[in-house]
Amino acid sequence: MATTKRVARKHVVRAELTNVELVKAKSALRLEVFAGASKLGELEVGRGSIYWRGANRHIRKRIDWSRFAEMMDTLAYGGR
Repeated sequence: MATTKRVARKHVVRAELTNVELVKAKSALRLEVFAGASKLGELEVGRGSIYWRGANRHIRKRIDWSRFAEMMDTLAYGGR
């Protein structure tokens, strides 16, 4: 019989959806990301781009989907 080990969760993500259909203007999915009790930041996902605001930042940064894909490919697969 296999035993399973419980691992404490390190991250918590809260979600808020402003409109069920993201194809409409002003629609976004907002995610608040926490590590323990510390807020890491907010990620807002829309149809044209994503925005990131760090935990103690006042300005959010816009990243279009093409740039985001490049960034994720580099992080996931290394520089190719």
